[in-house]
Amino acid sequence: MTAQKTEHGVSESLSIQPSENLCAPQTEPTGIAPQTGSEGQEEAPGERPTGVAAIRRALRTMPYAPGVYRMLGARGEVLYVGKALSLRKRVVSYTHVTRLPERLRRMVSETVTMEVVTTHTEAEALLLEANYIKRMKPRFNILLRDDKSYPWLMLTDEHPFPQIAKHRGKAVRGASLWGPFASAWAVNQTLNLIQRVFLLRSCTDAVFNSRSRPCLLYQIKRCSAPCVDRIAPQAYAQLVEQARDFLSGKDKALRETLGQEMNEAAEALDFERAALLRDRIRALAQMQESSTINPASLPEADVLGLWQEGGQTCIQVFFIRGGRNNGSRSFFPAHTQDEAAGDILSAFIAQFYDDKPCPARILVNADLPEQSLLAEALSLRRGRKVEITFPQRGEKKQVLDHAVTNARDALKRRLAETAGQARLLEGVATLFGLDAPPSRIEVYDNSHIQGAHAYGVMIVGGPEGFDRKAYRKFRIRGPVTPGDDFGMMREVLERRFGRALKEAEAGDTSNWPDVLLIDGGAGQYSAVRAVLDDLGVSGVTLVGIAKGPDRDAGREWFYTGEGEPFQLDPRDPVLYYLQRLRDEAHRFAITTHRAGRSKTLVTSELDDIPGVGPARKKMLLNTFGSARAVRQAGLAELEAAPGINREMARVIYGHFHPDWQPG
Repeated sequence: MTAQKTEHGVSESLSIQPSENLCAPQTEPTGIAPQTGSEGQEEAPGERPTGVAAIRRALRTMPYAPGVYRMLGARGEVLYVGKALSLRKRVVSYTHVTRLPERLRRMVSETVTMEVVTTHTEAEALLLEANYIKRMKPRFNILLRDDKSYPWLMLTDEHPFPQIAKHRGKAVRGASLWGPFASAWAVNQTLNLIQRVFLLRSCTDAVFNSRSRPCLLYQIKRCSAPCVDRIAPQAYAQLVEQARDFLSGKDKALRETLGQEMNEAAEALDFERAALLRDRIRALAQMQESSTINPASLPEADVLGLWQEGGQTCIQVFFIRGGRNNGSRSFFPAHTQDEAAGDILSAFIAQFYDDKPCPARILVNADLPEQSLLAEALSLRRGRKVEITFPQRGEKKQVLDHAVTNARDALKRRLAETAGQARLLEGVATLFGLDAPPSRIEVYDNSHIQGAHAYGVMIVGGPEGFDRKAYRKFRIRGPVTPGDDFGMMREVLERRFGRALKEAEAGDTSNWPDVLLIDGGAGQYSAVRAVLDDLGVSGVTLVGIAKGPDRDAGREWFYTGEGEPFQLDPRDPVLYYLQRLRDEAHRFAITTHRAGRSKTLVTSELDDIPGVGPARKKMLLNTFGSARAVRQAGLAELEAAPGINREMARVIYGHFHPDWQPG
């Protein structure tokens, strides 16, 4: 992609081939270009047009080509991303404000400038639009909240005895992947079945190479123990091929083959092998029966059921691969109440498959605008044809109805939880004299062992429960006197609000808390109050929550700095909610501290050797068994170690023998 800066804006030309990665354009606009006034009039120095005037000014150099446009606000933030077959014709529509819905009117009023990216086709523009929306999260677009990585089943291909294992992340060279699965539970179920039926190893190569006798999985008939030659390579290769057929949806032929082998074993009076084959056939049948839906007419598809209620939307996705259900997951895209179901579903599909492989078929329960264009764009990304269909009858319709039912139930649960959460926040507002229910409650805690491995944490609660994406960890940098919790809390708050104050000066108060909850009594409250006053933090309600003398839950005292501390009824729901917030902060602090402490426990003297990174460290430990054995190894032994050349061996040997001089 090439970028060209014009007199009035920035335009880019994008060339995309089906095999290219559309997730990261090669060149981004470097800034907001200076603009001139609307209707051909120049603004006075220092003035900056907004709204329709800014859009009309950008239209002067807007091309008629297909592409993506971005509307930017005063701080350079992306307000909206859209695509068009003709950029100029599409953007002109934003100058007719009276024809726009209220949401787009607000967007136009905040627009200061625009940036465009031209593409070869509208399908390429749609893919790029979805990528931009997912990365930039413009607040006037429909947004998919999906930060989850999905698990896959991986079968290593290059090893003589391939391993079957669960995998997350990028594809691994020399391995075959099946999935995705909706959850770790779903992939674990299939992995257990693969072990029971096909007896494939799940251990790592390092464990495989170090075994001298079979492990427990062999004893419980979950592995054929190829590590100690309990199965011939040809027989293991046959099991691998059968597993591939099963994962590819050819389980019917597989069951017939296993049944024939069982009969042959029984006729040959090899009853032990016949019983083993019988158990494998039963496991396959159990897997087929345990799945909620296993449509024979859908060997590979994603089923998307949408349900709307109360101004919110839930989309339930069923992942069907090899004719089996790989699990399902509920999504709740962010949008305004006036968005149509088809628009929401189209935006969801474009963003959902931006970084995931697309199946051959997608079933939906709504008519999509530009459905053929969306299918063309997904086909372009996949490199093969993708169909988007709205089935009206038959087995596909039954599967889709099942997804819609699950979406309806999930949304009802969410609405009920949200309503309950709203009542709790109203109770918090009444309890602490707030003008409105708080939208962001921050809770702080710290954990250490006599000053060692000290960490502070922040957790966040709000209308949708715990906001785990907003959790923060603070590794205490300054020297900490054992037991000086006040000093640790001061450092955490200075770092947290030092950044928040800078964001507020720039006009961003989205992460500003309404309530700050700390675990402690009058002393902790006074210390934190002093820190906030020193930083100039105002408009935040500070609350201290302390257990009574007997440390009994339900007898907590609350400190607000106004009046005497008070207690709540032990059965008060607001008390339960505040306890949950405090306990969540305590849990997060403990797990953060333990994780940090564990990292230091796994360090060794090998980490201090120049040029020895994690990979070489692992190879050395696998070869010699321990850091002590590496230290005692001779120069010739080090040179013979895998991954260690002659020069590196001398560096390692010299590290442990400072007086040694190379010959």
